[in-house]
Amino acid sequence: MSWAGPDIFPATSLADNLDKKLLVILRDGRKLIGMLRSFDQFANVVLETAIERIIVGDLFCDLPLGLYIIRGENVVLIGELDLSKNDLPPHMKRVTVSEIKQAQKAERDATELKGSMRKRMEFLDLD
Repeated sequence: MSWAGPDIFPATSLADNLDKKLLVILRDGRKLIGMLRSFDQFANVVLETAIERIIVGDLFCDLPLGLYIIRGENVVLIGELDLSKNDLPPHMKRVTVSEIKQAQKAERDATELKGSMRKRMEFLDLD
């Protein structure tokens, strides 16, 4: 209960998620999964047995990070994971770290090529 009366949003405190498995999405787009062990008023959080989940298309890889401290200003979203459900859809394929790095590089190269082609086509002014 807050000073203004009963809480209308009962799960607004990170304290409710202590010792639970969470997904944390960072400002740079990384997705971290781990057990919430501690937090402070700035949303700095400590994850235990943390992993970074890298997803490229239908491929994914989990990189183990261990105990991980995240500065609150980098946090975009924190959410509890439902342990009774699968983490990913069945069409996703787990790959090795080297394979996911190759897929990331291919995706980055394709994005850069698309951007350079768009710049080359700007002079046409098709509007």
